[in-house]
Amino acid sequence: KSFNLQPINQNFIKMARLFKPLFILCLLMIPAFACSPGKRENVDLKKVAQEMEALLMKNMMPVWYLRVIDKEYGGYLSNFNYKWEMTGNQNKMIVTQGRHLWMCSKMSAFTKDQVYLEYARHGFLFLRDFMWDKEFGGFFNLVTREGRPIGENEGQIAKNAYGNAFGIYGLAAYYKESKDEEALDLAKKAFAWLEKGSHDPVYGGYFQFLNQDGSPVKSGVRGIPPKDQNSSIHLMEALTELYHVWPDELLRERLNEMFLLIRDVLVKDKGYLQLYVNEDLSPVSYQDSAKEVHQKSYFLDHMSFGHDVETAYLLMEAAEALGLSEDKKTMEVGKRMVDNAMVNGWDNSSAGVYDAGYRYKNEQSVTILRDTKNWWAQSETLNTLLIMSELYPNDPLNYRKRFFDQWKFIKDYLIDWEYGDWYSGSLDKEPHAREGTKSNIWKGNYHTGRTLMNCITRINAMTSKK
Repeated sequence: KSFNLQPINQNFIKMARLFKPLFILCLLMIPAFACSPGKRENVDLKKVAQEMEALLMKNMMPVWYLRVIDKEYGGYLSNFNYKWEMTGNQNKMIVTQGRHLWMCSKMSAFTKDQVYLEYARHGFLFLRDFMWDKEFGGFFNLVTREGRPIGENEGQIAKNAYGNAFGIYGLAAYYKESKDEEALDLAKKAFAWLEKGSHDPVYGGYFQFLNQDGSPVKSGVRGIPPKDQNSSIHLMEALTELYHVWPDELLRERLNEMFLLIRDVLVKDKGYLQLYVNEDLSPVSYQDSAKEVHQKSYFLDHMSFGHDVETAYLLMEAAEALGLSEDKKTMEVGKRMVDNAMVNGWDNSSAGVYDAGYRYKNEQSVTILRDTKNWWAQSETLNTLLIMSELYPNDPLNYRKRFFDQWKFIKDYLIDWEYGDWYSGSLDKEPHAREGTKSNIWKGNYHTGRTLMNCITRINAMTSKK
């Protein structure tokens, strides 16, 4: 059939003239809604959370578990090359074993998948049966794959506070998910063992190096001072985890002690951690030494930007456990540490924080001593930047943009999209890391796994409010 369209066209023209102003207004408003910074950022954050979840569940967890589960001797295997092939002697360190126990426990809660709780119990049994010293107490630092302690006669220190902290850390997380009282009892025993020997009742804090019987080596070991920021922040981290499941009065006292020691003593005025201190907490500093002298021992005194951004987060976590989540001084100190890392340790060309810097006396700028970017520091930076972006959305340092830049940097230079997981160092600085080890006693998945779980959870909470 044929139709006469003339009346329809005339009516359409009349209607178009009548509603033309409204139509134009709507057209003008569409870009405003579509390009709203808040809405666009919300979409971007959701996309990041989806990418992170895919990375965690498809790229990382499948290459770690079941692969690292040692079905023959118990615990978790240690050494794998870049293709995830087993290498080396598979010695087991309490730090890595405790971190795997923590990770499997947290993944059980995050995914609601009971298989991770089975992996966690597997690790708990190795800590209980082989890592724990049944004669003197405390966790051995290093054992063979079969579980034989490697002590001082093999050139190693038998025990230390740092390692025992991660034993406690993993046990507390496992108890929270399993309600296995035996795990909590072992965590309590480890805390009591540290209290007896490692804790310093005179000056505060904990001695890092310990003899097999738990007595402290107060002089330090091989030129390394007896107390340090690294063992201190992780002791605080472990005590925080334990306090969540065991609100003991003495435990709270020690947690508060470490919280104040780190925040008020170890963090320097410029916003970075004092790496090593003597027994009386006096700093080990090379500020008054010549550059040549400092550079020979720079590892004892420098800015560790990764530790600084991580500590800002750990201080906030401890403050929350102590009921001080809105404490102004803690927030100020944490922000100062992050800002120092962003101003002095951030790579403005491609993102990421450098491994080490130093401010020499009478020099205005910080000298970068190591421009490499190891995997754990980049992971911790990502986590802390997201927190700071929510706390200080209008800060001139623009933490949110840096968070997005850091995520892109990690995807471009740190994730192995072929074989899985993270390289040990970013490829922009260390291209040889592409064929480096994926797992060893110092490289696990606790930093990266924690960051991804934290960021996914935080982004989901942030975007659900908007």
